[in-house]
Amino acid sequence: MTEQTSDSLLALFDRAPLNRRYWRSFAIIAAGSMLDLFDFFIVGYLVAELGPRWHLTYGQSAIILLSGGIGAIISAPIWGSLSDSWGRKRQLVAGYLICAGGAGSISLIPDHAWQLFAALRFVVGFGLSAASVPALTMIVEITPTRFRTVVASLAVVFPTVGTLLSALTAATLLSALGWRGVAALGTAPVLVAVLAAFFIPESVRWLIAKGRFAEARELVARHLGVPVAAVPLPTVRPANPPRGRFWDLYAQPRLFWLVVFTMGGAATVDYAVILWGPTIFSLLLKITVAEAARYFVFVILCGITGKIAFALMPQWLGRRRCGQLHGFGLAVTIAVAGYFSDVHVGGLPLFIPLLMVANLFMEGGFTNLAPYAVEVFGVRRGARAAGLNLASNGFGKILGPASLAIIAGTGNLLTPHATEQAILPAFLFLAVCALGIGLAFTFLGPETHGRPLAMEDDEAPAEMPAGRTAAARIGSL
Repeated sequence: MTEQTSDSLLALFDRAPLNRRYWRSFAIIAAGSMLDLFDFFIVGYLVAELGPRWHLTYGQSAIILLSGGIGAIISAPIWGSLSDSWGRKRQLVAGYLICAGGAGSISLIPDHAWQLFAALRFVVGFGLSAASVPALTMIVEITPTRFRTVVASLAVVFPTVGTLLSALTAATLLSALGWRGVAALGTAPVLVAVLAAFFIPESVRWLIAKGRFAEARELVARHLGVPVAAVPLPTVRPANPPRGRFWDLYAQPRLFWLVVFTMGGAATVDYAVILWGPTIFSLLLKITVAEAARYFVFVILCGITGKIAFALMPQWLGRRRCGQLHGFGLAVTIAVAGYFSDVHVGGLPLFIPLLMVANLFMEGGFTNLAPYAVEVFGVRRGARAAGLNLASNGFGKILGPASLAIIAGTGNLLTPHATEQAILPAFLFLAVCALGIGLAFTFLGPETHGRPLAMEDDEAPAEMPAGRTAAARIGSL
């Protein structure tokens, strides 16, 4: 009997339409990403509210803000390895529950217990990685190649909706519910965990990569609404099924460092601005945190606009060119925002509209960047690549908030003078980080738009951009 490879089954799945089953999974994952990021970013408003009340220094506030990043860094490689070994779905559910438990528990801590606050933020970061690693990987894997560039990028818009939701919640409910009531809203991802457990199937591509052909065949038949007998059953076992060794990623060092530099740089800029933003606005404008949150809504709306734009542009420009636009555009706009931070027009700091423009690139670039790591490494190492992405993101969660605190002086209290003095040097540092994104895409980044996901390591994108330099060749050794 002739042996059957997995190519026919993969081709059948890849030609499938974006039907009701697909959009149900997409909607649940998108809702989970939105609520997880709400849990992560609401802390910026809680710290801005509690900082003066608890007499927190810049150092203490920074520890609270960056503890989530530490949790993400430590856990992302672990979750990536587990997801490649054991599958995407069960980890997705566990991540939602961990994130909800950590975020909701903050509402129960005693006053002035900033150390316990920071510890629970570590748990939130730990759970965020547990959910985000398989969520991002699954969206890339379940989306047909012809739709993947746009749809997988659009999925990244929803975390920004979570950021917007945190700003709107702080602006409208902080005074009514108090900081404890707002923190208690962090338990919402529990609902998504229940929906994911019942309605999201395992990734077909991961099942095929693991050699679990009967399960993959059954899911494809169910997805297409045809009898199982009408779907081919592969018989040739995969040569290298996914395993859990995280450092296997370094077998392709150029791609490894590409992910580290691009996501690490992007996250450093983003988390510095988003987490410190409410405090900066509140102190510079001498307004309440709720009022600062209202201004920040407009900054975040610009980020959502940028994300939609960057989700659509790669369809014409490709991933690599959009990555260059992200990095170089952000470097210029964030530097200009910092330079003019002390200029006022009509009583309003020019810093606010300039930050809105910068956020078009800052948030927008993530829609192009987030699916990229899974695309360049392929299915066999996809979750570990997403784990590397999240670990680099976690590094940015630390470096970003810490940069302003270090420049302002960690022992200084949160004051308008200390904040104003720190903005320009901190934002110039962030501009250098953004510049690194554009350079990494220029010298290290392959194009993935329109190319099927690799099922084996030797199929992963490996070509260098035309005209690469000697420095780029050295980076690939």
